[in-house]
Amino acid sequence: MTAELPCESGGTADNTNLNNQVLINQLQEITGTQDVKILQTALKASHGDIRQAIGFLTGQDPDAEVIAVEPSDSEGSVVGREGQTKVIDLTGNDKDDLQTAIELSLQESQSAQAEEQDLSRALEASVADNKSRVKRKRCEAWGDSSNPTDWIRRDEWPVGLKNVGNTCWFSAVIQSLFHLPDFRRLVLHYSLPQNVLENCKSHSEKRNIAFMQELRCLFALMVGSNRKFVDPSAAVELLKDAFRSSEAQQQDVSEFTHKLLDWLEDAFQLAANGNNPKDKQENPMVQLFYGTFLAERTLDGKTVSNIERFGQYPLQVNGFNNLDECLEGAMVEGEIEALHSDQTIRSGQQRWFSELPPVLTFELSRFEFNQSLGRPEKIHKKLEFPQVIYMDRYLYKNMEKIQDKRAEVKKLKEQVTVLQQKLESYLNYGSGPNKYPLADMLQYILEFATTKPTSVSPTQDIKVTSPASTTTLSTPTDPVNEQTSPSETENSGPPDSSNSAPMSPPPQRTPVYKPFTQCRPPMDTPPHPAPHKVSEEELCFIKGCLHRWRTEVEQNIQELKDSIDRINHTLDNMYSEDSMCQVPYRLHAVLVHEGQASAGHYWAYICDHRCKLWLKYNDISVTESCWEELERDSYGGVKNASAYCLMYIDDKLPRLIAEDMDMETGQVLEGMDSLPPILRRYVQEDNRWFQQEVEEWEEEQFRKVAQKEPSVAITETEEVSFTTVAEEPAPSQQNSRSLSSEHAVIAKQQTAQAIAKTADCYEKKGVEAALAEAFHEEYSRLYLLAQERASPQNDPRLQHVLVYLIQNEAPNRVIERTLLEQFADRNLSYDERSISIMKQARAKLRLIGPEDMDMDKYRKWHEDYSLFRKVFVYLLTGLEQYQNGKVREALTYLVYAFQSNSTLLKNGKNRGVEESLVALYRRKCLMELNENAAGLFDSGEDGDVVEGMSIMNDLVIPCMHLMINNDICQEDLDAIEIMRDRWCSYLGTDMDATLQEKLGEFLPRLLDCSAEIIILKEPPKIRPNSPHDLCSRFAAVLESIHGTSPVTVN
Repeated sequence: MTAELPCESGGTADNTNLNNQVLINQLQEITGTQDVKILQTALKASHGDIRQAIGFLTGQDPDAEVIAVEPSDSEGSVVGREGQTKVIDLTGNDKDDLQTAIELSLQESQSAQAEEQDLSRALEASVADNKSRVKRKRCEAWGDSSNPTDWIRRDEWPVGLKNVGNTCWFSAVIQSLFHLPDFRRLVLHYSLPQNVLENCKSHSEKRNIAFMQELRCLFALMVGSNRKFVDPSAAVELLKDAFRSSEAQQQDVSEFTHKLLDWLEDAFQLAANGNNPKDKQENPMVQLFYGTFLAERTLDGKTVSNIERFGQYPLQVNGFNNLDECLEGAMVEGEIEALHSDQTIRSGQQRWFSELPPVLTFELSRFEFNQSLGRPEKIHKKLEFPQVIYMDRYLYKNMEKIQDKRAEVKKLKEQVTVLQQKLESYLNYGSGPNKYPLADMLQYILEFATTKPTSVSPTQDIKVTSPASTTTLSTPTDPVNEQTSPSETENSGPPDSSNSAPMSPPPQRTPVYKPFTQCRPPMDTPPHPAPHKVSEEELCFIKGCLHRWRTEVEQNIQELKDSIDRINHTLDNMYSEDSMCQVPYRLHAVLVHEGQASAGHYWAYICDHRCKLWLKYNDISVTESCWEELERDSYGGVKNASAYCLMYIDDKLPRLIAEDMDMETGQVLEGMDSLPPILRRYVQEDNRWFQQEVEEWEEEQFRKVAQKEPSVAITETEEVSFTTVAEEPAPSQQNSRSLSSEHAVIAKQQTAQAIAKTADCYEKKGVEAALAEAFHEEYSRLYLLAQERASPQNDPRLQHVLVYLIQNEAPNRVIERTLLEQFADRNLSYDERSISIMKQARAKLRLIGPEDMDMDKYRKWHEDYSLFRKVFVYLLTGLEQYQNGKVREALTYLVYAFQSNSTLLKNGKNRGVEESLVALYRRKCLMELNENAAGLFDSGEDGDVVEGMSIMNDLVIPCMHLMINNDICQEDLDAIEIMRDRWCSYLGTDMDATLQEKLGEFLPRLLDCSAEIIILKEPPKIRPNSPHDLCSRFAAVLESIHGTSPVTVN
């Protein structure tokens, strides 16, 4: 709202000047034009229509669709939307004004109508595509893994949000708001009386209510879902009318937040005061996010004051080093020019916060319009911000005290400037173009004066020591002197001591100067320039003066430095007194943008106030972070990532971050307990659906395995009767039995040999003794085999699962059962003895009850061994493909080998294969493919460019994302930087518009680590061969790669 304060004068002229200045400020921010006269001319020509003025200044059609990336000066800007009533401000959020401007624009330009229709069709097509994606299988829409068990949430870890098409901005803002418990409670407990619902007739009211309901459901899922991440598509689709652009276009965080807060404000307004929508005093959104400031300025010696409401406060980045400097710059303005006047008017404008909101949000203006290029550009300047900022120095109640301090600061800074100038005159002394520290110059002169005098001329000295050749006067001299004339040398000041001595001429027979082969200077040649003659009296006088002068200079320099340090210390602590630290605001969230003005990726760092740590919310990925990582990604100035929006909360309002409490017990309500009953049922239903999906997937996998490997447990009548009375085994037990049976089949030949050796024992002592003998003989053999040192060319773990279990110190129960299942394999039915031993082994397996064996752990051990064999086969196949020049196929196999192997190695170094070997060849394939794609892109041919983009999008980029999102070695980081630099080298070069467009489409994906779901085509299924075949194949392919010719292995 806007309120006029009592002042000396006011009136229409003052209000006109204020509105004109507002429009000028907006034009400066949008177009980048700083010349006020040009801006005034544009406004006059457009009759105050800011949209037309932007068109004049940028050379664009003012009626054409413009997508601005600079945060708009709308609700939350320094001048509120309600105060602008005489102009149509398209940067504001006034819906009526915006509609009026659109209608006027459509009347003026038929082409704009056609463009609007095209945008609408594109928007509807995008929505239809989103809906079709929702209907797809989960494995196609939700990630690179088709296994829903990989999507299970662990230990109440925060839930991520799926990127449903360039919606990282949505995730960043929603996560920062959701993790404000006070705001989360407002959304989850939102409700409208029935009479208010019945009276909602307008489209905007119905839309806002629908969005609020979808946001409630989304928040409920984020609280109690069993998934790692949830799908926000329903809420996102309702936002399609928020921006006049295609859904495929990334939206600006601040622009989106403005619109979101508008919708939420309107929705809460209906709930707070449906009968009087203009009274916003009871609106919880206004109470939580909106504050007021007083703008006071002097025009023609008269004071005008306004009170404005703001939501998100915009701050300029250029010209400032930290957040306090930005705020100081935003609070105080100097000289301005009136719009319809040719004279400059002094306007000492100041702004003071009169009321701060509990949640204080700063927008950092990271974009500016480059008028020469005709496009916006990102500002990468470094800007620091604290974890706690004290707002006392910006409050209206402290105005008089702060004005005194600002005057003192100004005076001290002027003193520092004078002292710095004096210090600079000492550190850079001289009248010529080259300047040097005065203390060093005095020292050089002293060194020259004290050098032993010589009467030998430099040229005469060279002729004596040079060869007899006199055909040239070109003698070797100091390389510096070769390039400068004597006069230039005299005017350039004394050189640095490290370069002051001339190079001595070499003793070679040619006049060619060879400083690197010269061993020592010729005899009688002084090592430094020296005076021809100096008396003791002269030397004593010079030394005394120079020593005294140098001491005086050093003392003066130190005094200047000490004075500057004292003043800077005073400046740093100017606002550190207790009275200036009474209004602390603590940093809650940092929204980060990485990329350029036209494309990029957003994520958020959010503080977990209860656990006192920072978390990084990057779409579906939620990871623990730290302040050092936040600084590196958010301050800017180092790379193309920087903070775009800062959210602070009042540190003296614990309710903002307090969790829900049970009013009766006083205990904290967590998870599902904190949800209203209707939302609790909604989340429970979704969780039941998810659990059913997981079970169906596991059953489907079991059926596939069962079709390939018939069950061993149903072959004889006695076994059939046993399974009919027994309880039906769980799917997990079926799966574990199938894996262990498969591993028994792999060792079938070894098991048969062990049984064959028990013929004598079987005949003399019976089947039980024969089984015991075979069991112990096989265990002893495998135990000795496990003691051998493994190598890729000869890995005993491939020969038998028991070797893997022994090397990884598996429990004895797991080893015993595994070996028993080996002898219970139905494929051993060669003769009567084998069948008898098989039945005896099965009988013993039945005696192992649930209390004797943890089947979950048993299943996990066999899953690990199965994964180990798969890793080895993937690695081997990838190397074979690489050997044969099939780099694309090789990369897919090696990527899957590395990912699966990393999972194994987390539980022990013997669980997987050597990681560095997989990483080496993965890196080789990746860099070769990247270079191939760049070569195709360079050709400019349509077919080649499409193929190159396909290589990058389908193989290189997904692989890079997987590498960065896991623990990554320095070699991989260096390789990724080389590949990125290869593509970034195209930026700024002249190229075809089509190529520029394709580069702009995929470059953000290349630069961002997790802007999307990682989808990598799974390699064809390969069934492992015998262990000896695997080892021999591996040895052969390594020999071929490091040799000169391919090696073929049958």
